Amino acid sequence: MVCEAPADRDTACLLADRVLLAEIDWLDAGLLDLHRRWRGLKPAESYLRWGSVSDTATQAGLKGIFGHFAGEAGAHDALAARKALLLLATSQEPPDAVMLIRDSDTDSNRRKGLEQARDDRSWPFEVVIGVAEPKRECWVLAGFDARGNEVETLRAVEQRLSFHPVRDAHRLTAREHGAKNDAKKALDELTSGNSERELECLRETPLETLQSRGEQVRLTRFLAEVRERLVPVVGGSKRSG
Repeated sequence: MVCEAPADRDTACLLADRVLLAEIDWLDAGLLDLHRRWRGLKPAESYLRWGSVSDTATQAGLKGIFGHFAGEAGAHDALAARKALLLLATSQEPPDAVMLIRDSDTDSNRRKGLEQARDDRSWPFEVVIGVAEPKRECWVLAGFDARGNEVETLRAVEQRLSFHPVRDAHRLTAREHGAKNDAKKALDELTSGNSERELECLRETPLETLQSRGEQVRLTRFLAEVRERLVPVVGGSKRSG
């Protein structure tokens, strides 16, 4: 798992687990921890942080890592992703799959950079890419259904924004914390800053709903990548007997 913060990890892992459970007929929640483990560069680490990749690569002695891909200059994050994948590929215990999770921060080239790194060579693992548009909080908003007093809060937030914060979450911004259209501010208002309420949005909302609402915030694409790339890895891990 390569991401920037614990909340990014928790969001991506919870969503990926839901897809695994939905798509693999023999897998249930009781077996999940036996067949998949989320980790960072080392098995004991929960994730590899984007901000530490460059220094970690230097400390590991990785050299000659340049920023061109198939003769083309690397887009945003392409070089960092290449370093992260090389670190994982050359680690003592390489993983079976890697998830690269990022906020786009309204940078349309960020996904391209991650794809350049994935396509750079034949890696010894599957690579799943998830880029939230523009922020992780928008993936959570895709699963938000107002309950009780939240109905009035949702109405007030919609009035303040002049657009619906769930249906039009892609219109929220990532640049200035606390700004009128700040994605984190909108989510905090709707969930009262309750992290457990955030997880409920991801854990309890039907996958079909997340997929239909998540198109423009790029959640739908992430779920498809998990289905196409990660499910076969975990689905083939069942031990005989």
